[in-house]
Amino acid sequence: MMTDVSFTSNFDGAEQKYVLFLPESFEPDAAHDVLIALHGSGSDRWQFATQAGDEFQAARDIAAEHNLIYVSPDYRGPSWMGPSAEADMVQIISELKETYLVSRVLLCGSSMGGACSLSFAVLHPELIDGVASTNGLANFLDYENFQEAMQKSYGGTKDEIPLEYKNRSAEYWPEKLTMPIGMAVSGKDTIVPPDSVRRLAKVLEIIGHPDVMLVYRPELGHETSYADARAVLEFILEKSAARPRRPGS
Repeated sequence: MMTDVSFTSNFDGAEQKYVLFLPESFEPDAAHDVLIALHGSGSDRWQFATQAGDEFQAARDIAAEHNLIYVSPDYRGPSWMGPSAEADMVQIISELKETYLVSRVLLCGSSMGGACSLSFAVLHPELIDGVASTNGLANFLDYENFQEAMQKSYGGTKDEIPLEYKNRSAEYWPEKLTMPIGMAVSGKDTIVPPDSVRRLAKVLEIIGHPDVMLVYRPELGHETSYADARAVLEFILEKSAARPRRPGS
């Protein structure tokens, strides 16, 4: 069942929206995992909810096959996970937990959404049990595209407020990524280059993170195949399920 949900943001009182799918086998008294999918730049909540595309279809299929509560928010796009988007995400997760019996919260996204999924995970690791990022990035300070949107989202340029950009860059905070991480990037991607994600994966390996998957396709551009998108999602599902549940979940 699909529902277009409106809510009033606690951050600024603005009306915000997300699309909610309950699984066919939904049982109100049973615990369900949640998968939140973050859209790319220039799109909105309908990208992961209804649009064609390998990454979007893979997320919908995984949610359906595993009986997940599936959520696709607008998150102030194009936001690059600025303060307002961050606050809305925290509120959405809180309200989902108040409404449903939520076991684990998993996060995925593509392009800008892939970057923002990693960003939100380092900002709020206590809320996220697994992250799958496709064609995302892990360092906003060394990124040169979409600067106007990022400046609007963060409240200034990287020269004016470098700490704001650093604090939202997963590459600088690998120790906060305690949850399973699946990432897929492409070597010929000039829109969101893969270098920062590849560096992050290497650092996570060095510090002994037990549950990291990196899919690197040197021949591809800004795209992820259906098989690779499924692979990183299945990875975080499997690895998060093998971990103890959080207290109270």
